[in-house]
Order: sequence, then structure tokens, then C-alpha cells
Amino acid sequence: MTAKYEVHGSVAVITMNNPPVNGLGHSTRVGITDGLQKANADAAVKSIVLTGGGKAFSGGADIKEFGSPKALAEPNLLSVILAVENSSKPVVAAVHSVCMGGGLELALGCHYRIAAPGCSVALPEVKLGLIPGAGGTQRLPRALGVEPALNMIVSGEPVKSELLAQIPGQKLFDKMAASAESLAEEALAYAQAVSDTRPLPLVRNLPCKHSNGDAYFQFARNMVKGMAKNFPAPGKCVDAVESATKKKFDDGMAFEREIFTALMFTPESRALRHIFMAERAASKIPDVPEDTPKREIQSIAVIGAGTMGGGIAMNFLNAGIPVKMLEMKQEALDKGLGIIRKNYEAQVKKGKLKQDKYEQRMSLLSTTLNYDDLKDADMVIEAVFEEMGVKEKVFKELDRVMKPGAILASNTSTLDVNQIAAFTKRPQDVVGMHFFSPANVMKLLEVIRGEKTAKDVLATVMAVSKKIRKTAVVSGVCDGFIGNRMIEQYGRQGGFLLDEGCTPAQVDKAMEKFGMAMGPFRMGDLAGNDIGWAIRKRRYQEKPDMKYSKTADLLCEKGRFGQKTGAGWYDYVPGKRDAIPNAEVVRMIEDHRASLGITPRKISDEEIVQRLVYALVNEAAHILEEGIASKASDIDMVYLMGYGFPIYRGGPMNYADQVGLFNVVQSMKRFAQNPLDDAKFWQPAPLLARLAAEGKTFN
Repeated sequence: MTAKYEVHGSVAVITMNNPPVNGLGHSTRVGITDGLQKANADAAVKSIVLTGGGKAFSGGADIKEFGSPKALAEPNLLSVILAVENSSKPVVAAVHSVCMGGGLELALGCHYRIAAPGCSVALPEVKLGLIPGAGGTQRLPRALGVEPALNMIVSGEPVKSELLAQIPGQKLFDKMAASAESLAEEALAYAQAVSDTRPLPLVRNLPCKHSNGDAYFQFARNMVKGMAKNFPAPGKCVDAVESATKKKFDDGMAFEREIFTALMFTPESRALRHIFMAERAASKIPDVPEDTPKREIQSIAVIGAGTMGGGIAMNFLNAGIPVKMLEMKQEALDKGLGIIRKNYEAQVKKGKLKQDKYEQRMSLLSTTLNYDDLKDADMVIEAVFEEMGVKEKVFKELDRVMKPGAILASNTSTLDVNQIAAFTKRPQDVVGMHFFSPANVMKLLEVIRGEKTAKDVLATVMAVSKKIRKTAVVSGVCDGFIGNRMIEQYGRQGGFLLDEGCTPAQVDKAMEKFGMAMGPFRMGDLAGNDIGWAIRKRRYQEKPDMKYSKTADLLCEKGRFGQKTGAGWYDYVPGKRDAIPNAEVVRMIEDHRASLGITPRKISDEEIVQRLVYALVNEAAHILEEGIASKASDIDMVYLMGYGFPIYRGGPMNYADQVGLFNVVQSMKRFAQNPLDDAKFWQPAPLLARLAAEGKTFN
């Protein structure tokens, strides 16, 4: 059992003991109810303290039990809370460190609550597309007041205990402990002090009213609708809290449960729960045990002070890790430093960063023009021009100067990491770290595992990525790794759609309506159309049988490289990112179509979305089969964190699972019949075909 029972004088203490956050798994729930029975049967015990061991009171549901029968087994959380409320002896919750989700709902079921300062308190269920399901929407408004409670439930964000204790009229905390250290002692004393008080106070019996209820809840609904239009849960939070003000407690509880159960089956909640698990799973590498020793990373060197190098450096400065930046010319260094300063100054101006923090970060940054000055760094990341000859020079220099055991990382987005590692005498220390632009903002980091990359190097890089707040996903070596290899197929389909009758604006609008941050043509303009052009020129040599639309080449021949030149698929006004359709580009597409003898046809938004998204899915299935990615959820994380795939759809693989892989394959067979498309590409990847035939899913 993961709960400990002890008696101190006349007070029984039940301590939840299920690290790391005392998740309310089945054995913990049993431990609490057994402890309550023991305490109530012992005549010497007059009162009970319920607390959590280690670094939390309780973080709520036990994620190890998500989706398993144990999660629903009796006693469920509702039964545990009922047992606490029905205890004939007072139960005092002693909360500290973390009190979230079911943990807070459990505390609200206790007769009294004493809190340590600095405790993070939250009902974060909305972040999983749910509402609190064990009385949170009914008890918190009674204990805290309707408005502060609704704000907490709708946002899911944690609030510190000392701030909540200051809310006028709150009954959430009966007492604040002087410190976290004195909580246990103060809880015992408080439990003794209330041992004879009767009747026992219950949060469920507190009044719950809002003086201007109808108007307030309508206002709340309008606000929520504007902020979370693709997610049903925030609006349902408002409904549930409103019911607390209008229904009897038990009726409100039944209504909360009804909403909670319905939300469990929505695609949005399934997507959010999938992401929650996928994010945790991404850091686990099948053949690299969690206890693999890690190398110490106290200082970093960055090669290149351009946009990418500067952004990479900022990640480490933000985490308090010193960075030494190298360039070939002082002018380039000065320019790079200027951009970093400008980025930080913009944050200071917006009030997102304090002046002293900005100065502290800049003090961690030093620069050099000499490779020998990097010799003491624990890790070096190169962010130079994406050309193998340039990388070769850099890595030969790094091999010469870096100390033994230093990690040598390349920020390449497509080049062969094995070839880069071969430029050194220490290929085991070489790894790819593909940051996404802007590197100081984007959460995704593709970690490229070379054939000879050591396991402790991988473990270290994954740990470092957490420190700099990145979601790291491991990829094997192939052209374009996970993200860019898939996006090439997405872009190819975009080109074929232009040949067949679409305009760039129509394709982009369809994808943006689906939920993508931007469609393929706006994305091309942002990244630079010349980058795709260079890749296609390479493809024409290496894979002459691979089919492409020629429209993108024609665009680049006109020098329309995108936002950086003020003209791409669209026109751009300096200082603005608005994409303005260009009649000349549309005419160019029409002329090219006519030269191929193609009669344009009307193409539906549904076909646009299916062709682009299923192109991602089919290529991803090949990537999984080849072992480039170890699991489908990793591919979802790449697209959610790096490519603007809609969160509420859970990534391309999760989306395909929800549509049904049989249906995906049927659509692909239909696309293969289109003479203007690439029939060979639409042959389902063997893994996809097999899963569809067996009625299985990727995740």
C-alpha cells in the first residue's frame, strides 16, 4: 500500500507515499480508506491528519494508471472523498508543495485544511480537455468564492497557497503554517485543537451564490468562447460552476460527472491526453536506460552568431548556463550580439523580463574569434551554413581543440550526421541538435542519433533539453530527419494541387481552417522558397524519377523567395507578415497549367486537407518502419511543437488513428487513381497497410 499510517498521541497521521507526486493510484486510495477505518475504530485517536510524503501533498490522478481498469477500481476518488467526509473524527488536510487535480479535490473533502506557504494549488483538468471530476467544480466555488474558483478551473493554472489565503471570505485554508518545515508540527497541534468540535464542518454545506449570476456567467462564456473556440472543456467548466450556484450539492455533483464522462470521449480530450502522455514518452529512448550516467554540462560553446546561433545561445543563457560564441569576423560577432540584446530588450519593454535578469543573462555571454578559446566548454553546438564542406572544416577544428568527453553537436536540418561525425576521431561524442527557428521561441528540438553516438551523450542531451525547456524527440539519420522529410511530401502535394486547379490562397485557407498555424505556401514564404528550391535541385540529380510540380521553381526563377524579399507566393509589406495574394503569381500558375494541357477542376477543402495530411501520415509510417522514429507519438510531438499542427487534433498520427487507418488507406487508393498525382507515393507504407488490415492504430 502506498499510504503510511502512524499515531502521534491522540492524532492519527495518514501519509500518502506514491512518488514522485503522490498520485492517487488504486493502492494509495485503499491506503487512505484503510487508515480512516483504523483511526475511527481506535478509541485513543481523537483526530486525523492527511498529508503527502516527499515533495507533494498530491498531484492528482496517477498517470501510470491512465486508461487501465485500476483507474476506475473501487474505492474510486469519489468514494475516498465520501469516506473522508463521513469520518466521525475530524480530518485535517496538511497541504504542501503540490496540491493539484484530485489532490485538491481530496483536500476539499476534508473537514479542515492547513497549508504551507509556497504550495502550488490547481485544478488542471481543462488542460486534458476535461473538467474536474471529483467535486472540484462544486466544492472550490463554495470554499474560495465563485469568481476566483472559476478563473482557476478555466485556466488550469497553479496559484500559490499564500495568495489564495488572502482572498476575502475564503474557506479554502483554515490556517496557514509558518513554513513548510513547521507544517507537520502545526498540523498535529491544529488537529488536537479541533478534535472536540462538532458538528464537523463540510465544504459541501457552505453557501454558493453569485450576486449577479446570469450576467457574470454569460460574460464568462463569451470570454471562454473567444479564447478556446476549438476546445469544448473551458465552456463546460462554466456550466459546471454555474450549476454549483443554482443546484443542490448532490445534483451539481451528478451534473459535473455527466459533463466529465461526456468530455472523456471527445476527440479534443483524447488528443490532449495523448499529447500529455506523448510528451513524457518522448524523453524515453528504448535502449537508453533512465539511470544512464550523464556528462556534466556547466558551459556551452556556440559556433556562429547568426539568427540561429544567437537563438540557440539565448536558450542556455535563459537557463543560467554560460555561453561562449565564436565567429570568424568581429563584425559578425557584433551583429549577432546586437540581435540577442534586441530580443532581450523587447522582452524587458513588454514587462516579460526584469532589467536585472536581462543584465544577468548577458553577463553569462562571452565571444571569441579563436577556436582555442573553446577548449574548456563541456558542449559545443555548431550553427553554420548548411553545406557539408563548411561543416567539415568546423568539426575538424572542434576535434582538434575540444577537451576529451566534450559533446560535439551539429544544428544541421538535413545533412548526414554520420558523415559529420566521421570528420572527427571521436564519433561517439557527435550528435545532431536540430533547433527550429526562431530557436529561442520554438519548443521542438530534434536530437539526431548517429550510428556511433554514445548512449551517455544521448541521455545528457535529453537532460539538457529539459533544462532549456525544449521538447526533445530522438530521430535516426536520414535525409530531413523526421520533420523535414515529412514536410517535403506535404509540399509536393501542395504543388500538385496548384497544377490541378487550386490557388495558393485556397490551399492555405483550407489547411488553416483545419487548424494548421499556416498553410504550405505561407509557410514556404516564411522559411524562404530558395531553401526548398535548393533541395529540389539536389533531388533532380539524386532521384530523377521523383515527381514535382514545376510551379515552385518558376516562382524562384522570378526571385520571389518569400518574406525576406517581400515577394513569394504572396506579396508582403515591410514590417508586416500579412500575405497579400498576387495576380501575377496566379497567372503564372494558370499559364504553367495550360502549357501542360491540364483543364483545371474544382477541388474541395476536404480533398486538400486529406491529400496534405495523409501525405504526412504515409511518409511517417515509412519513418516508423525504418526505425528513424521509435514511436508514433514522437512524430506527433515533432508536428505539434515544430510545425504548427493543431493541438486539438493531437498530431498527424493521432488524427489518422481517430479518422481510422482503414479510411485513410481507402482515401490513398483513390488518390493513386489521379493521373496528375504520384501514384507510387500513394501506395500505403507496409506498416500502415498492415495496421489498417488488422484494425489497429499507430498509437
